[in-house]
Amino acid sequence: MDLDRIDPRRIPVHIACVMDGNGRWAQKRGLPRTEGHAAGEEALFDAVEGALELGVRWLTVYAFSTENWKRPVDEVRYLMGFNERLLTNRRDELHQKGVRVRFAGRRDWRVPKRVLKRMDEAVELTERNRRMTLTFAFNYGGRAEIVDAVRALVAEGTPAERIDEKAIHSRLYHPDMPDPDLVVRTSGEFRISNFLLWELAYSELVFTDVLWPDFRREHLFEAVREFQRRDRRFGGVEL
Repeated sequence: MDLDRIDPRRIPVHIACVMDGNGRWAQKRGLPRTEGHAAGEEALFDAVEGALELGVRWLTVYAFSTENWKRPVDEVRYLMGFNERLLTNRRDELHQKGVRVRFAGRRDWRVPKRVLKRMDEAVELTERNRRMTLTFAFNYGGRAEIVDAVRALVAEGTPAERIDEKAIHSRLYHPDMPDPDLVVRTSGEFRISNFLLWELAYSELVFTDVLWPDFRREHLFEAVREFQRRDRRFGGVEL
């Protein structure tokens, strides 16, 4: 694959993706929306391969949001089954590639127990892998994550004066996960959509018109090139 014009010394440590456009991809082809989600699996795993090729250490993908429960019942039911099948069919492949699989989000009553079981199996199988950590943001919302962190502090009886950024960060779903250097959103939308609100305070954002099922590692590489063209100052200035 073409890694031309990518500086191997400046690869993002953590890339996060909002995988958007599955439904529109299907509708443009006269197909049910669920066919777009199925086509998105190939895009996801080509992106995973591309991230591994680049040497990315952390990849986080927005698989199912807390707002997605508002979608039609048939689509939600399909997505639950699709994610279960994906985990069953792909976990061994990810394990063989040295990928650690994790999940970020609420484990509440809305997620079927069989899906939670598959999630736990994938985590247990891959927990010692360190080539890359692939995190599925599943039943995830950025506001919900912050609320859950604050609730944990309150439940622990933490005094108000001791609640600071460090305290909240330590109670996020995965405190060891570095903040994303780069966030990629597909399908021509220019929104964050409640994704990693705490973590992306200083992330570089790249938006592409490509619908997620058409996304391939070449698009990921181009997003990394764009990232490397930017000057990250983290609120400071060059004197």
